[in-house]
Parts: sequence; C-alpha cells; structure tokens
Amino acid sequence: MRIIHFLVIGALVFAAAYVYRIKMESTARVERVLRLNAEIREQRDAIAALRAEWAKLDAPLRLQGLAERHLSLKPLVATQYDQLKSLPERPPAFARPGAPDPIGAMINTIEAAAEAPSTTGSVPAPGDQQ
Repeated sequence: MRIIHFLVIGALVFAAAYVYRIKMESTARVERVLRLNAEIREQRDAIAALRAEWAKLDAPLRLQGLAERHLSLKPLVATQYDQLKSLPERPPAFARPGAPDPIGAMINTIEAAAEAPSTTGSVPAPGDQQ
C-alpha cells in the first residue's frame, strides 16, 4: 500500500510541476503580448505625430508664404499671352510631297505580318498537300 501512496504522491507532484510550468509560460506570453501592444501603441502615436507634422508642413498657406519669400515668381497677366495669329509658320515638311508615308508603311507591314497564317512546320497548314 505504501508504494501506491508514493506513486500517487509522485504523480501529484509531477502534475503540480507541470501545471506550474504551463502557468509560467502563459504568464510570459501574456507579458510579451502586453509589451507588443505597448510597442504598437507607441508606433501608432509616432505615425499620428508624423502625419500631423506633414499636414502642417504641407499647408497651402505655408507653402504660398515660402514661395513668395524664396521664389521670384510674378502673378500671371492676361497680356503676356499672345494671339494664335501671331504664331510662327509651321516648319517645313521633311517628307517629299507624293512620297509614301513612312509611318503608314510600317503599320501596313505590321498588319500584314499579323494577318499571315502562322504554321509551326511540323503540321502542314490546312489546304497544303504534300
């Protein structure tokens, strides 16, 4: 009977040690999760601060003030645009009159190549008898 008591007590001690180990692992994991949540919160706060700073730096009034201070830009005046009749003449054409259009010829060549029947050589094309 004493051997059974020792075995039962040993099993209880082993079970208690196993439960204690599981509890410690779960406590460590909970602490890790809490640390990660705190880091996530810090990163979100940092992102929010950077977005606020970007919004401040990107404000149109601030940019307009910087442009006025550092660039020598002048406002547009309606008289600085000229009329269409004052445009210079069109430059001379480089293709001779009556010569075929070189770009059109390229397009026609590409279209003709695309319309050509494609055969692999291993199988005769339909209608080809050898």
